[in-house]
Amino acid sequence: MSNLSMLPSVDHILNQSKASELARQYGRKLVVDAIRERLDEIRSSFKVGEKIPNEGQILQGAGRILAAWTKPTLYPVINATGVIIHTNLGRSPISQEAMEAAMTVATGYSNLEFDMKKGKRGSRLTHTNDLLRRLTGAQSSLVVNNNAAAVLLALTALAKRRRVLISRTQLVEIGGGFRIPDVMKQSGAKLVEIGTTNRVHLYDYENAINEQPIYLVMRAHRSNFRLEGFTAEPSLNEICELAHKNNIPLLDDLGSGTLVDTSKYNIAHEPMVQESLDAGADLVCFSGDKLLGGPQAGIIVGREDLIEKLKRHPLARSVRADKMALAALSKTLEHYLKNESEEKIPIWQMISASPDVLYERARDWRKSLGVGSLVQGQSTIGGGSTPGEVLPTWLFVLDVPKASRFLRKLRDFRTPIIARAHKDQVVFDPRTVLAAQDESLKEGIIHTLESDE
Repeated sequence: MSNLSMLPSVDHILNQSKASELARQYGRKLVVDAIRERLDEIRSSFKVGEKIPNEGQILQGAGRILAAWTKPTLYPVINATGVIIHTNLGRSPISQEAMEAAMTVATGYSNLEFDMKKGKRGSRLTHTNDLLRRLTGAQSSLVVNNNAAAVLLALTALAKRRRVLISRTQLVEIGGGFRIPDVMKQSGAKLVEIGTTNRVHLYDYENAINEQPIYLVMRAHRSNFRLEGFTAEPSLNEICELAHKNNIPLLDDLGSGTLVDTSKYNIAHEPMVQESLDAGADLVCFSGDKLLGGPQAGIIVGREDLIEKLKRHPLARSVRADKMALAALSKTLEHYLKNESEEKIPIWQMISASPDVLYERARDWRKSLGVGSLVQGQSTIGGGSTPGEVLPTWLFVLDVPKASRFLRKLRDFRTPIIARAHKDQVVFDPRTVLAAQDESLKEGIIHTLESDE
């Protein structure tokens, strides 16, 4: 009768040739841990009379454990949803050149904080400053690790324990539970709300300024929803003029932020960074990884004296951008400077793609696969920007017995495919599938069709 006392020891198992192979691949310590975990599994599930696994079987189980422990949890997927800036799928893919720039500085030493002319310590912020100044017309700039950090830093450095004026129409919440009132509270600023949830007037701003000392006026762009119906708001120009008349700086949080006029793509005009500065905003905050199409970053542009205050604040070091983000962002900004955003930046390639081009790609999928149909559909920008706006597209559609099961199997493919379902149809939008992923997409669909039979 077999019993647990017959289990081989860890040392005995380690003397097997298979164990040596695993140690070369994973390192001896990790192999020991995996063997111990496999032995614990055997002990916990053992039933009297069962056959005790031999050394080879134990090592085979340990190998499965090691593979699971070392399997990457972050990996590429194919986005066939038609949502261009997909928050859950990593937001905006960066350009090939931006990726290469990040790799170049990541795999060696760089002049991140070294002034080559002076031969001594420099600032990491110089690498993006000139580009941002040229593109936006701002006096100066600061890059941190995301836009939430940019807003928090600005409020903390300029208005801690001071009153900040904001309209109730702008007390927004974005993804992940990030709320403007909460970040203002975290910064130590004292929130002064004016107006109602649907209407605010210039006299509301004026009355609040006359009633008590205000140190900062803030505007938060509603980038992820629209305010419609019986509504009213003064223009940014009017608010800036009133704030400056009273010697109060104005902070404009654009959220997504864009350097491109979105209206030329037949979608609603999204406030541009340049427009905010031209209207008189003293500081403008926006994201690097949304409509800019670059790496995750929070960008602040505006008055040099205010930017300097932000740079000197202790929080600035805690939220600073790293060398890879700065390298990728610099290359992304260079694309805009050279007027090549549609040629080089993936999200603008997707947004500018015509329905005719998308039809040809979807038709190629159907022809290669020999199944499916094509229907007209809609893509969305996503990423908390241009709410309600859609782009016309052509969809490749499969009729399947059970869409949820088919979608799950697509996600289990070598390169996971993320599509969407409509009733018992699975829908693929070519707008968000990178051209280099077409073959992998078709392989994944074929594999899933065969396994779903």
